[in-house]
Amino acid sequence: MTDRTAATGDDPIGLVVLYRWRRLPGCDADFVAAWREFTEALPGYGSFGSRLHRGDDGLWYGGDAQWPDEATRVQAATQAAVPADTRARMRACIAESLPETRLAPVADLLRLSHNRPA
Repeated sequence: MTDRTAATGDDPIGLVVLYRWRRLPGCDADFVAAWREFTEALPGYGSFGSRLHRGDDGLWYGGDAQWPDEATRVQAATQAAVPADTRARMRACIAESLPETRLAPVADLLRLSHNRPA
């Protein structure tokens, strides 16, 4: 259960935006560092959490998990206090960006993920 759910007693609702990238060789560490800088600024703008991982298919996946709505996600992406070079460093490491996947609502997914055995 998220802090937001515990505080309000509400089921978490919202959306997930899944990003997928192919990286340039040798760029993984810099991309991961830039991703962390960017996502560390997002919780103050409404994000309930983000994840980044490399899939078995060689793609890197990033997900802005548990946004309350699209307007909040867009506002955070444009207004978050992110170091000036962070976005440029991320872009410099991407060989190919695949189309975003948007999922909504995510209440059932979140409920399942929070009730999994440890």
